[in-house]
Amino acid sequence: MVKIEREEDQRKGRFVIYDDGEFAGEMTYTWAGTTKFIIDHTGIEEAFGGKGYGKMLVMEAVAFARDKGVKILPLCPFSKAEFDKNSSIADVRF
Repeated sequence: MVKIEREEDQRKGRFVIYDDGEFAGEMTYTWAGTTKFIIDHTGIEEAFGGKGYGKMLVMEAVAFARDKGVKILPLCPFSKAEFDKNSSIADVRF
């Protein structure tokens, strides 16, 4: 079973994905004020590559941004590529 959790400490946070309880990857972010956060890194463990986990992390961040009414600045190459090819998430892009 795949599970995504969000952890946050002041200005920094991350979305962590687990596969049957095992750490599979993370996407880190930093708040830039109160209205947007910057995705600065997305990484999936090699053993879990090719399962779409990176995209799942981006979509979890999008859902979080929509829920909170904030924007995302995707600076890491992976998240930027996901935003560039998926116009349905453009509403939360800064």
